[in-house]
Amino acid sequence: MDDQRLKQLLSEAKTIAVVGVSDNPNKTANQIAEYLLRVGYTVIPVNPMLEQWNGRKAYPSVESIPGRIDIVDVFRRSEFLAGVAEDAVRHGDVGLVFNQLGLSSPEAERIVRDAGLDYIENRCLYVEHARLLG
Repeated sequence: MDDQRLKQLLSEAKTIAVVGVSDNPNKTANQIAEYLLRVGYTVIPVNPMLEQWNGRKAYPSVESIPGRIDIVDVFRRSEFLAGVAEDAVRHGDVGLVFNQLGLSSPEAERIVRDAGLDYIENRCLYVEHARLLG
């Protein structure tokens, strides 16, 4: 995806589901989720082991989240990406699946692109947001 398209998606996005957020404040997923809150996004935590994160209701899956999700930001190991991709597609109203730095899955990419969704992998949403909109 080129910078112009990513900048457009980031500018228009309102809601970001963060898959893999945890109750450990030192985890990268939490630090990036907090950054996303600070810059004005609605952050929806996704972790089946949590009831809430940072005062927000946590959801067990992307599919279980009501309403539009502009970006699904994924912090799960690469072997779990295809499952998260299927979950995002089942949701039915997702714009972009964004797999964080170090994460890659040809199967997840195929699932997401076959559904007509935008897909990015092996990049950091914090870095890309700061670079393009910061």
